[in-house]
Parts: sequence; structure tokens; C-alpha cells
Amino acid sequence: MFFLIPAIGVYTVLLGTLSVGSSVFDKRGYFGHWCARAWSWLILATTGVEVEVRGLERLEPGRTYVFVSNHQSIYDIPVIFWWIPFQLRIIAKASLGRFPVLGPHLKRTGHMLVDRSRPDRSGIFGWANSLTSKGLSLIVFPEGTRSADGRVGVFKGGSFYLAIQAGLPIAPLSIVGSRHVMRKGQLTTRPGRVTLIVHEPIETRADPDPPTTEVRELARRVREIVRPAPDAEAQADASRLVNERTTS
Repeated sequence: MFFLIPAIGVYTVLLGTLSVGSSVFDKRGYFGHWCARAWSWLILATTGVEVEVRGLERLEPGRTYVFVSNHQSIYDIPVIFWWIPFQLRIIAKASLGRFPVLGPHLKRTGHMLVDRSRPDRSGIFGWANSLTSKGLSLIVFPEGTRSADGRVGVFKGGSFYLAIQAGLPIAPLSIVGSRHVMRKGQLTTRPGRVTLIVHEPIETRADPDPPTTEVRELARRVREIVRPAPDAEAQADASRLVNERTTS
């Protein structure tokens, strides 16, 4: 349904403008987060996306988490922002900070700007610790890109390094089915059903300089928690397509 893309564009411009303007007065970014949630609800409702959520009861209200999710579609973002009832912030490229309006907005409202070629470990540590005092949580997609076939890729260690540094609990998320709503590389949307699974949070022990082996092991462990449901759906979908080709 390509005709829905202009509607999504209107939501983005209007609520994005409100969010940017509000950050001048609301340094916590709470109203900006409300705009992001309203944007998310409008997009899901407009395109006919139903979401089944499992495991929200595993989260402790008011606590700071690093939410770690697999990444299937652009629609993962509205699914998480609408259905996870926490003040969520993102990690963005440091280059965005140089944009005249967007950069100051991201910095004021608690988002993190990182130069991935030269990460400032002390700065990351200070920012991560400030999440707790401000009542904010972080959402990351450690695959670094969207999955084309639904299977979960390798998790990169950067976001886990941050969580261990600050001793923040990790809340693994599994998203299943969002790739069918808007496929990678396409500008069309389809109604669909998405499942969001909140797994049991994993506690971390604060360590300002964790060994690489520990970070990699945590990334592997979290991936093994996130992976089963998306991979099972991807395998079932692949088998269905093979059967359709065989019988046609």
C-alpha cells in the first residue's frame, strides 16, 4: 500500500517538528518521547498492524534497562516505542550532532551520539550512568542492519560494553513478523501481525573496563535468547515458499 507512505510522511513532519520545538523547554525529552509514541501509534493504526506482546510483566516499572532487539524492519521502531512503556532513547551517529536543528535536539533530550571510529569510553560511561538518574532506558539493535530473511544475525558488542560499564540490566526483545509489513529495500507497507516478546532481564556487574571476552560472551548469550522465535518463523516461511513452488 504505497499510498500510505505520504500519510506516514505527514505524521513524521508534524510530530517531529513538535518534538524538536519542545526540546528547547523540556530538557528531559519527555514530551519528545510522547511525540515518538504518538507517531508510532498512528503508523501502526494507519497500516493495520496488530501487535501481540508477551512478557511485559517481567519488567520492573521505573527501572533503567538496555533493551536489546533483533532488527527485521523499519516497523520495529514504532512497535517498540508504542508497546514498551519506558522512556526510550537511542544511540545515533555522531555526525548527526552537526546538523543545526537535529543535533542539539538529540543532545538535549538524552540521546547518545557516538563516533564509532573513535568511541569516547569515558563519555559513554558518564552518559550511561546518567540514564538511571534521569529515568531513561536505551534501545539498541546490535545486528547493525535489518535482516532480509528474518533470521537473527551476529550481535555486535558495542552496546553490551556500555551496559557492562554502567552495570545496567539488559532486557532482550524478540520481534517476529515485522519484515512482512515493510520489507527491506521497499517503500510499500502491508497490514500484518507482529509478535513482541520481552524476555527475562539479565543483570550485569558494573565494570569500567570489561574484558573483550566477557562482552562477546554476553552478546552471544543474549542473541541465543532472542534468536529462537524469529528464526523459527523465518524457517517456517522458507519451508512454505518451497512447498508452494513445488506444488505450483
